[in-house]
Amino acid sequence: MKYDLCIQNAHMIDPATKRNGRYHIWVHDGRIAKVISSDEHQVEGMTDAIEIILADEMIVTPGLIDLHVHVYEENTPSGIAADRIGVEQGVTTVVDAGSAGVDTFKNFVSQSIEPSRTEILAWINISRQGFCDGRSELADLSLLEPERTVELVKKEKRIIGIKARMSGSVVKQSGIVPLQVAKKAARELGLPLMIHIGNAPPELFEILPLLDKGDVVTHAFHGKKGGIFTSDGTLLPEAQEALERGVIFDVGHGTSSFSFRTMRLALSLGIKPKTISTDIYRQNFDGPVHSLPTTMSKLLALGVSLEEVIEMTTSTPAQILRRADQIGTMKEGTIADISLLKIVNEEITLTDSEKEEMIAHEYIQPVVTVKAGKVFTCYQ
Repeated sequence: MKYDLCIQNAHMIDPATKRNGRYHIWVHDGRIAKVISSDEHQVEGMTDAIEIILADEMIVTPGLIDLHVHVYEENTPSGIAADRIGVEQGVTTVVDAGSAGVDTFKNFVSQSIEPSRTEILAWINISRQGFCDGRSELADLSLLEPERTVELVKKEKRIIGIKARMSGSVVKQSGIVPLQVAKKAARELGLPLMIHIGNAPPELFEILPLLDKGDVVTHAFHGKKGGIFTSDGTLLPEAQEALERGVIFDVGHGTSSFSFRTMRLALSLGIKPKTISTDIYRQNFDGPVHSLPTTMSKLLALGVSLEEVIEMTTSTPAQILRRADQIGTMKEGTIADISLLKIVNEEITLTDSEKEEMIAHEYIQPVVTVKAGKVFTCYQ
């Protein structure tokens, strides 16, 4: 059999299958066809693939998944091209976090999802316009369309959950009501809810008790007043209870929502994010966010292990998306979404959302992306 692609002698790290070592990987017809330890198969003389990638100096992982981005370019002020932050940066799947609502989702599909080589899934905004009519989409309760949203989600498999942004500038006088409406719709669908947290009101002690196992709190490690830690540095009781229930704390870096100081405190208390996402969009692409690999590098520099950083961007988000049988894994027979990365051992200055700088001595650099068997060279 002539395979389409063979990745030779890669240091593969796949948390989903618990494989961490040197492997050869064969791809055929858009799927992972064979994975064999390099100890079991000699590379010399191998000619059973149309294309061969020599990966001795690379780390190979399941295709990276970014759980929170904004890629609706046409009708929102912040959308960025999905491929620019996707396959060109080692990321095979991105999830747009509420840029579109039920009134704008059809256009989002035609303008952003269908033309992109990167796979785009979506958290749909409970407000019918999403971000297409300003950034205070939950201030007017008449714009919430739970019934129509539920009907759309039942038909549209690319929608994986509901999004509600619960910060003062978004909800204004609506308080906790948009969250209650969004949560009711998510429960009816049996899907997760992603909650953006930021400046109060509403307060976290009002928000967190409404969340269930599998719901996602993005921007969980921001440095603003009223976050998951009290003024004396202890974890908010409602945050502790949420973690114990299985609520997922996500990084969601963004322009103003990730703090080295907050993350250091969390790690000192044994609290790690379950997922690493970027909240990347047009205005923060050139800094402080840059890319998912850059955001991963920040967690690596803070002391999270490489294996954990990869798990937070592959198998765990795949489980949240309910696609762990197809992506986020190197298991034979699954979709051939693969990221080829390098650990570059040189100094780099990393910056958080509070403009704090940190000197790191290594960082993750994307080299090649394989999306459903198609090979893309990453932008450097």
